[in-house]
Amino acid sequence: MENTMYDKNFWNDRYKSTKYLYGTEANAFLVENAHLLHGPVLSLSEGEGRNAVFIAERGLNVLGVDYSSVALEKAQALAKLRRVVVETQVVDLAEYQPKRGHYGSVLSISAHLPSSIREKLYPLIETALKPNGIVLLESYSESQLAKNTGGPKDIDMLMSVDKLRNEFPRLKPILLREIEREVREGEGHTGFASVVQYIARNEEEQ
Repeated sequence: MENTMYDKNFWNDRYKSTKYLYGTEANAFLVENAHLLHGPVLSLSEGEGRNAVFIAERGLNVLGVDYSSVALEKAQALAKLRRVVVETQVVDLAEYQPKRGHYGSVLSISAHLPSSIREKLYPLIETALKPNGIVLLESYSESQLAKNTGGPKDIDMLMSVDKLRNEFPRLKPILLREIEREVREGEGHTGFASVVQYIARNEEEQ
């Protein structure tokens, strides 16, 4: 994979500090909308565990997948500290095959992926959902490229309202918008940022 932002060695190196790069508190958009989630939950690019631990604290089974083994070791340490159980799995999302019809919810929080991976993964995410299952996603938008408050410097990995409509065609949006908000997530995401927020439901019978 030529893109250094999707490279396990890049992320293992970034996560090797004992500090939690993106903090230990869950993403604000996730917290605001957690009442919509059903288990089991799949969390893409889970990283150091802040979102998976939050989900587990709400009593839902959660699987956090990530390319970085270092990040997921920290996720397990955080889960132990918070006295919850989370399942983690090291995966390459370019090849990942989630269980079909298995998940009540799929989370994608700052899971910035090249379009070449999204075009393979997102159809599999649609079919991995149970009927009425939810996708909840927050990503930096293409407008974030001009800011220095976090996110990849590659427009292909940044999202837009149109990209999400096109890349999840089988889901019915509940919320889909681009907004600017203050993001405070450890050292990695800090400052006023442009994000795309998306919640959608699988209304297809399986």
